[in-house]
Amino acid sequence: MDYTKIPSPCYVVDEKALRRNLELIQSVKERSGAEIILALKANTTWGIFPIIREYIPYATASSVNEARLAFEQMGTLTHTYAPAYTEREFPEYLRYSSHITFNSLTQAERFLPAVGAYPRKISCGIRINPEFSEVKTDLYNPAAPGSRLGVPASKLGGRLPEEIEGLHFHTLCESSSFDLEKTLAVVEEKFGPLLRQAKWLNMGGGHLMTRRGYDTEHLIGLVRSFQRKYPHLQLILEPGSAFTWQTGDLVSTVQDLVDNHGIRTAMLDVSFACHMPDCLEMPYKPAILGATDAVPGKPTYRMGGNSCLAGDYMGDWSFDRELKVGDRIVFQDMIHYTLVKTTTFNGVHHPSIGLWTADNRFLMIRKFTFEDYRSKLS
Repeated sequence: MDYTKIPSPCYVVDEKALRRNLELIQSVKERSGAEIILALKANTTWGIFPIIREYIPYATASSVNEARLAFEQMGTLTHTYAPAYTEREFPEYLRYSSHITFNSLTQAERFLPAVGAYPRKISCGIRINPEFSEVKTDLYNPAAPGSRLGVPASKLGGRLPEEIEGLHFHTLCESSSFDLEKTLAVVEEKFGPLLRQAKWLNMGGGHLMTRRGYDTEHLIGLVRSFQRKYPHLQLILEPGSAFTWQTGDLVSTVQDLVDNHGIRTAMLDVSFACHMPDCLEMPYKPAILGATDAVPGKPTYRMGGNSCLAGDYMGDWSFDRELKVGDRIVFQDMIHYTLVKTTTFNGVHHPSIGLWTADNRFLMIRKFTFEDYRSKLS
């Protein structure tokens, strides 16, 4: 990408990188026999849905808004799961869903009559909690003790509830196929009788098959082996990050340089708190194009966000030369779990969204204005 042709601040998707990911995901789908669907919670930039649809035409939603977005912008009914459905919203879920998964037995009991009365067939499932996960960060671990997500085996017994056709687990987060293998062993041990009664098994998200070093051959073999054990099951994977992993950047610009007791901070026109919240939540330190971790003797800076939150900064990065006002700072791999989590805290201006096309042109998808900020509030 030619970053001089990209306005700042701006999220920009690299079409070539996106298509590489999609080609790999499509290949895994075809070779494994599993259905692979896009988890909108990782990226809902619907301007790139036409590209995604060329490879994977289905989606999974965790809210009415996601389900409607998939229906209107992707042209598909969704596999839907929400931690808690409401009486007010449930009719909309019915309209936009092909599958609905319930988080609890009480939610299933409450809403199954409405599903049964709906004129179109909707397949229902229950989310199970195998009480096992390799995820180390508690914030992202749905199998932690006391979790509110999913039904443990001890509460289900040996038979599926009436009108429940599927099982759904989601215990991975940017995980490997070997983590999935361990999880499947626990699921079989705890829910084996239910697997033999179900029509489908949704293995959730977190399958980071587009990450360098991910063993896709092992994943394909694992899914095919599991399918041979349970030939009656439709197997479903719903990765999110894998679709847009390392497919684009957040372009920003140095607006000021602040020195406080020898700590130098490059003040930017973007915010970690507003535009890269996972960096502070997880936390993790993003890669910057042309920079490294701190190296003694090299020009080294913190990056400062442009909100007034005291903790809206990260550090430290070293560069080959001193930074100056006007320099571009390009945060890499900023397309998944960024735009879906951005906020308008402080009224900080939201970065634009663009596409760097396969024929090396910048295409503006969306610019944000004061009206966007105002319309969120009242």
